[in-house]
Amino acid sequence: MCDCDNSEDAQGNTNGPILVRSNISTSDHTDEQIECKEIAPEVPQECTTRLYKRRWVIVFLFSSYSLCNAFQWIQYGIINNIFMHFYSVSSFAIDWMSMIYMLTYIPFIFPVTWLLDKKGLRVVALVASSINCLGTWIKVLSVKPHLFWVTMLGQFACSFAQVFILGMPSRIASVWFGSGEVSTACSIGVFGNQLGIAIGFLVPPILVPNVDDLDELAYHINIMFYITAGVATLIFILVVIVFQEKPAIPPSQAQAAMRSMSPQEYSYLASIRRLIYNKPFVLLIITYGLNVGCFYAVSTLLNRMIIDHYPGEEVNAGRIGLTIVIAGMVGSLICGIWLDKTKTYKQTTLAVYLLTFVGMLVYAFTLNLGHLWVVFITAAALGFFMTGYLPLGFEFAVELTYPESEGTSSGLLNCSAQVFGIIFTICQGKIIDYYGTLAGNVFLCVFLFLGTIMTAFIKADLRRQKANLVAETKAKEPGCQDGGISTPFKEDKV
Repeated sequence: MCDCDNSEDAQGNTNGPILVRSNISTSDHTDEQIECKEIAPEVPQECTTRLYKRRWVIVFLFSSYSLCNAFQWIQYGIINNIFMHFYSVSSFAIDWMSMIYMLTYIPFIFPVTWLLDKKGLRVVALVASSINCLGTWIKVLSVKPHLFWVTMLGQFACSFAQVFILGMPSRIASVWFGSGEVSTACSIGVFGNQLGIAIGFLVPPILVPNVDDLDELAYHINIMFYITAGVATLIFILVVIVFQEKPAIPPSQAQAAMRSMSPQEYSYLASIRRLIYNKPFVLLIITYGLNVGCFYAVSTLLNRMIIDHYPGEEVNAGRIGLTIVIAGMVGSLICGIWLDKTKTYKQTTLAVYLLTFVGMLVYAFTLNLGHLWVVFITAAALGFFMTGYLPLGFEFAVELTYPESEGTSSGLLNCSAQVFGIIFTICQGKIIDYYGTLAGNVFLCVFLFLGTIMTAFIKADLRRQKANLVAETKAKEPGCQDGGISTPFKEDKV
């Protein structure tokens, strides 16, 4: 089937009509292909978009090292009382083993997003996986009661690696995937991080039992650290061998337009200024930070909340955390597929945000009923919406800010989340100490309600969809003559 299409610059301006021929490629390296041939003198060269099978390898490899890093974020907090005993430190000190991930992100996100824009995906992936690997081996050296500072150093290295990871899902989705699958791809990228948190909730309570003998405790902690280091090393080797910067041919018209920009046209500081003056995006930054900050606080303090009402249930605390994240992973994938089908970014984000608030209310008022099975059910409902919101925020941000760099927009969202995460974790922890878990959870409910109201005021200016729609509209203009193989496939269907 033949369509007429237009190439676009980064602002969505058209450069002239192009003949588009669609066919299903028989190459082993591609699934689909669209070739654009020049039919107007003002268009200097032919254009092609293609989807490579390798894109799935890239996104799953990214998910793997994101998983390994996210596992380490929560591996201390979920057995907070055990590490307090081993290192003879306070509960607040162990809380900082999680909060250091949030604190490290804030000052380093801007240079890292600049590096992502200048050097690309492969360099950032290599740095992330290598530093994460280094951090795991530092922890191996820290399994002595007087070496808390060494384990903190290892955790800092892993938290620094996280800065190179959190903003990548939407960038990988845009660079490697077609417009009809970017939200699903972004969800898979976020999926790895969530799965790592889930494993972080589940595995440490199993590997490190609550025993009084410090030598036996050191043995169990050593096993956990060695397993983590071995996995991180294997993933780093795979990244070095397999991870690729970008496909030779862009996967969508929007990505082709981004590639057409010369380096001189792009200014990182100018991009930051444009994003700051983008009112819908600024509102999204705040609402995303409120939602994800609440998730960080609940995850970090989960052990304390469960042990407070159900003493000796460290393993079940981990299982409840696992339930939250597994439900959220299902929510993320469902939301990603739903967005690819409907493109209802504003409506879906608002609905999920509202249901997160409702889920948090139910969780808060049922935690102290004395029935663990009730906590499992309410935690699953909370996780489905709270964690499922993560890819929604990323993709909505890309739509609101196109053609700005996905790494920059994602970085600002995550920076907001880290700031609110630190504030909420410290404040909720103090409220729990003085007033109990119910007051601490109601504290978070207030901010989730505020975030829901603010989300309703975000204007749904879907710029990336408009760019692809312009290409589709131009494709239907008169002047295209049938010259290719007819197929039902349209890569840029809106």
